[in-house]
Amino acid sequence: MSEPRLVAVVLPVPVDRSYLYAVPPALIERAVPGARVVVPLRQRKVVGIVTEVVSRPPAAGMSIKPIIAAPDDDPALSSALLQLGQWISDYYGAPLGLALRAILPAPLWSVAKPGGPAPATERLFVLAGNGLDSLLERERRFKRAPKRRAVYETVEALGGSAPVSHLTKQLKLSPAVLAGLVDQGLARFERVPEMRDPFQNLSSPPPPSLTEDQRRVVQGILGTNLDQPVLVHGVTGSGKTLVYLDVLRSVVASGNGAILLVPEISLTPQTVARVRGVFGDQVAVLHSGLSDGERADAWRALRSGERRVAVGPRSAVFAPVQQLGAIVVDEEHEPSYKQGSVPRYHTRDVAARRAQLEGARLILGSATPSLETLTDSRLVTFALPDRVGARPMPQVEIVDLRTAERVSPAETGTIPWSAALDAAVAGALERNEQVILLLNRRGFATFVQCPHCGNVPNCPNCAIALTVHQTPPALRCHYCGHEQAVPELCAICGHTTQRWRGLGTQQLEHFLGLRYPSARIARMDRDTTTSKWAHHHILERMGRGDVNILLGTQMIAKGLDFPNVTVVGVVDADTGLHFPDFRAGERTFQLVAQVAGRAGRGPKGGRVFVQTRAPGHHAIRAAAEHSVKQFVEAELPLRSPPNPPYPPRSGLVRFVIATDDHARTADLAEKVASWLRRAAERLDGALTVLGPAPCPIMRLKGNWRWHVLVKSDEPRVLGRVVRAWRARAHRAVTVDRDPVSLL
Repeated sequence: MSEPRLVAVVLPVPVDRSYLYAVPPALIERAVPGARVVVPLRQRKVVGIVTEVVSRPPAAGMSIKPIIAAPDDDPALSSALLQLGQWISDYYGAPLGLALRAILPAPLWSVAKPGGPAPATERLFVLAGNGLDSLLERERRFKRAPKRRAVYETVEALGGSAPVSHLTKQLKLSPAVLAGLVDQGLARFERVPEMRDPFQNLSSPPPPSLTEDQRRVVQGILGTNLDQPVLVHGVTGSGKTLVYLDVLRSVVASGNGAILLVPEISLTPQTVARVRGVFGDQVAVLHSGLSDGERADAWRALRSGERRVAVGPRSAVFAPVQQLGAIVVDEEHEPSYKQGSVPRYHTRDVAARRAQLEGARLILGSATPSLETLTDSRLVTFALPDRVGARPMPQVEIVDLRTAERVSPAETGTIPWSAALDAAVAGALERNEQVILLLNRRGFATFVQCPHCGNVPNCPNCAIALTVHQTPPALRCHYCGHEQAVPELCAICGHTTQRWRGLGTQQLEHFLGLRYPSARIARMDRDTTTSKWAHHHILERMGRGDVNILLGTQMIAKGLDFPNVTVVGVVDADTGLHFPDFRAGERTFQLVAQVAGRAGRGPKGGRVFVQTRAPGHHAIRAAAEHSVKQFVEAELPLRSPPNPPYPPRSGLVRFVIATDDHARTADLAEKVASWLRRAAERLDGALTVLGPAPCPIMRLKGNWRWHVLVKSDEPRVLGRVVRAWRARAHRAVTVDRDPVSLL
């Protein structure tokens, strides 16, 4: 009797090894490297990935269990994607099982429904009426119903409709209040099917013909070798997307596939419409906002070759596109391209490695490229220095909040609202033009404080003050999700009057409603866009001209193209400028420069007002000049010797230690640092160890946090360190190579 065939199977668990399983004769053809298999693990059944056929016999006495099933006709992962998973595991120091888990969509790891879940329906709560008529009707009807008014305003901020499950489970709204609004005829319940391809009817006309500059860049890109990565460095409004689409048109016409990555889910519908205008039904969308069934169907359509162009944010870099010919990373500088959980990969770097493995072209694009990209000697840069139609960049006025004339404090309260910005907004509204206002802090107020004893309610799980929200009213933690009622009395001294400190998007929205009562206002932040399609609905209203003022956090700063926007205001440019993080200046420059680029995209031109208390900061000055060169010349010396070197002048790995006991965390952090110091000694000084030290946010989600930083000019040295740590990994220690934040 012949020996059974053995295969190594990697499971999606934090264990740095594979498991041996026997292949039943009926599954010989399916259980090949890259295939999904269902295997027994103790008392459970789990999905794993076959990584290799094992020729060596098992150790004496080892009990080998058989594979239970192999659900797919073809391997789920190609050879290139398997190699990519191994590279992610090696480079970022993550177990291979967790690296492969990131590559396959979550529905495909399910044993219960290996074929993917069936379509479902969801129940929507939809407001009746519209515009000022609804507003007046609401005020008349709700004089004695503040709870219903709060619910109405919450749903209105979400675009006028939202899933009932989202309103009741995530926003904690009362089902009885929802039913009361329906009974009064001010809303209705609807059942809407969850379509397996929710983007199938989304399209825009084919793009216009290219400008001479755009044609030059397209020809230049197509003229480079496939293994030569390129950067399209174009100012906002220069038409980078049209360049990508024209290059991808050539790629697809030659029989190859392509991936187009965008940094935010909010940009996906707009981008998909443009891509579908060129490629029609060849486009599949992959992102976390889709249902499990939609994601599984899109993945399979790409895997089978039925669709050839994948669009989506971060995880779409793993789309199983057949004969991959090009990967585009739009707005490559965006920190959202960094994965926040293990494996903590950066999409830009994974895209570069995948392009190399598959012989595909890599195209990076940005108006404000990261310093890592700008200093990468391997890249060929193609510039688009001018806007389409030779439209000028908008004039930027820096408003010094320390000395600028303010609107009456009786009207603005604590809101930094200068007379210059006020006049510009009022003028735009009079001319029936649109306004975008950026405030990168959500909620109503930053915290609530007792004026008598100074007490500030903090999150019980995190070392951070609770943020005040008004719709619906609550104190919330933006890190762990803890929520509690807004106190009427101080918990320490019992004082009755509480003062709200700081500013958030909800308070700004409230102020604008009072200041400009006839303006139609939309708010776009995480609180208003958690439901499906919320981003799309808000941007649709803006595009139709149904919104006069769009305000929001950083998600409104990128990719939006509204020709009627003539005024952009950065209400407080300092919100992230002074964080204890070496990238704080770079992020501020990119954010301000990007949102400034939303103005003046049409024939009416535009103006930008940047309100700040640090008008001389190089990041603010460079953004006002729309000058990446000016920023780089000021910022790079700050990260280079004789200053302590930081990326891109040095590689960086962050070890974060987190437990629920402070003393244990500090002790473990010292042990990690000691191990790293011994490694540094063996590496003859090629490694620098900093720490241990408490993290800037010392407690998060119930865990105390310390970190240790290691730096080296040699990537191979950092690779050796993270791989050595992977073999002795501790569940309380997280390794973050190339971190984008030190908070």
